[in-house]
Amino acid sequence: MMRRDDRGFRGFRAGHRLGRWPLQLPVLLCALAAATGCGGSGPVRGQAQPQAQTQTCSNDNDVEWNYLFADQGPMYDSNPEPTATTPVTLTLRTCKGDITSANIKYYDTADDAFHLVAMQWASSDPTGTFDYWQGTVPASGSEKYYRFQINDGTATAWLNAGGISSSEPSADDFFIIPGFETPDWMKNGVLYQIFVDRFYDGDPSNDVTNGEYTYAGCATEQHAWGTSVFATASGCNSEVFFGGDLAGVDQKLSYIKGTLGADIIYLNPIFNSPTNHKYDTQNYYEVDPAFGSSATLEQLIADIHSNSNGPEGYVILDGVFNHSGDSNCWFGNNLYDGITCSPPGAYQSQSSPYYDYYDFQSWPNSYSTFDGDVPSMPKLDYGASGSPVREQIYGTSTSVMQTYLSAPYDIDGWRLDAAQYLDAGGNDGSDATNHQIMQEMRAAVLSVNPNAEILGEYWGDASAWLDDGTEWDGAMNYNGFTDPVSEWLCGVDENGNSAAINESQLDSWLLAARADLPIDVQETMTNELGTHDTERFATRCGGDIRKTYLGLIFQFTYVGTPGIYYGDEYGMQGGADPDDRRTFDWSQATTGNAAVALTQQLISIRSRYPELRTGSYETLLVDTTNHVYAFGRWDADHRIAVVLNDSSDTESVTLPAWQLSMLNGSQVTDLLTGDTYQVINGNLTVSVAGLYGAILEQ
Repeated sequence: MMRRDDRGFRGFRAGHRLGRWPLQLPVLLCALAAATGCGGSGPVRGQAQPQAQTQTCSNDNDVEWNYLFADQGPMYDSNPEPTATTPVTLTLRTCKGDITSANIKYYDTADDAFHLVAMQWASSDPTGTFDYWQGTVPASGSEKYYRFQINDGTATAWLNAGGISSSEPSADDFFIIPGFETPDWMKNGVLYQIFVDRFYDGDPSNDVTNGEYTYAGCATEQHAWGTSVFATASGCNSEVFFGGDLAGVDQKLSYIKGTLGADIIYLNPIFNSPTNHKYDTQNYYEVDPAFGSSATLEQLIADIHSNSNGPEGYVILDGVFNHSGDSNCWFGNNLYDGITCSPPGAYQSQSSPYYDYYDFQSWPNSYSTFDGDVPSMPKLDYGASGSPVREQIYGTSTSVMQTYLSAPYDIDGWRLDAAQYLDAGGNDGSDATNHQIMQEMRAAVLSVNPNAEILGEYWGDASAWLDDGTEWDGAMNYNGFTDPVSEWLCGVDENGNSAAINESQLDSWLLAARADLPIDVQETMTNELGTHDTERFATRCGGDIRKTYLGLIFQFTYVGTPGIYYGDEYGMQGGADPDDRRTFDWSQATTGNAAVALTQQLISIRSRYPELRTGSYETLLVDTTNHVYAFGRWDADHRIAVVLNDSSDTESVTLPAWQLSMLNGSQVTDLLTGDTYQVINGNLTVSVAGLYGAILEQ
């Protein structure tokens, strides 16, 4: 749930943030000189049609940048999640016969010093184009950051997660974090997000009816499925109900898990609350009666975990722990429908046992709230370690988080709403206390389920919570996927504000966002086209269903966990909140809908090819003239090139297949169309329909 603009980095986005340009300028300069080759001036990217690769490399005091590559994919990092006793062997790719030496330079937090590891030639690739050099960072329990130094006689180049440079970089190194693991099921899964009231009404007997109760001056309204989400009474949109419930989710698992093939269900808040969105929790220990009961939740979780109705699945619940609702008996205001609180809440009495749960400036009417101006959402005061709020939310076996991680529920993870704001004394988070809370929360969660997912909500660069393995596993990837993809494909940001970028700006933004994060975090960042807090993707893109096709292809081939916001798979329309929370149109939930059929196909492709989940990533083509962006995903077994055509016209696209070690004369198949192509002179030329893509596998 996002109200304010958290993205203070805006204006310093990828390619423009301080510390980025020193790494990127050589690359951009090289792109301008692409027609002549580039030698040590930078890798050739950005040209419309790559040239055949025929260059012979030698020890000539010139490092050939265009051949250099390393990341933390399985071919280049022997163990991206090492233990304290596991050494890590790193691999660097260079032009065959080009360099005279290479080193790994790593910073070790144990002694606050840099160390050098000399690399040795290990092998060449099957095409004879590349050499692989290797070195091993010794095992220890300390966090480390590394870069590569590459030498050809008197010439030196540097490579790290931020790119290639002629001078030694001071930021964006690769990570080694011993003992930190993110859940494999999250890396390998597909997430489906459900706003419960709008998904499916499986039990009409629990529907909220017209005037059933009045909360904060708003009487409930029951709307017919498929009608307007806007209330007839002004300012009462949160009291509009359609009847969706947990039984409905359960009854439609055959669609989610069976038809689509998604296996991770993320439910927006389900706990007792007077509103349809339920971000104002009244009772964390009770399922909202309009959604069902604890037994309904138990059955739904069991059915999601089952493999009898599709792939074995996982459940993530939405944890709204920055604030409660004002009707929560911990607070005790705006009580409705005959609710009484015993003992009284903090708003009712300064002698309440819950008085210290909140931060009052002047009791009872002046207190800290979510966003500073939402009185129905009083902010929880986490105090110091061991405080009552910390114990109640996560710190004991009977706490909210541990209760649902344990039997009989056994959920698989928590999504943390407004996570950066959790704090003490009315402070607004994103400080040392917030990080201490998150570290304690992680320890508590993993003590119950070591394989649980902790997914943070954050709209900017979330690396402060993700770069040392002590807080979240991943975050909703607004910064590194949702926003840049929206600006590229739709010409607006995720909230519909005009903001267009081209393919070069897209590539720089994506590179910078990846460089901020450890590889296992990158692989669990959730890549959404939209969420309950954004305009619908199809609406942002002007209702052109072909843009939805292209967005889906990008979403299922990019680094991270694809996250489908219910209805985006068929191009659901909707403006800003609450219009982005329309009811699901079940007449579209069939592979007779081309977008749904494509989603099914993409999930199947992603499940078959692990390189789309955990493989290496390299940009192959940035064509700002024809509006084509292409990248490679690969491991030792398969090579995949993904082409995205944001032009309305069919484009003939030539890719540098040699960058993926594709042999001349070999055949490549488009997994979307079945069309086949042949690698000729190191290149691959394919035809890609307008506003569509190709997934080319060898």
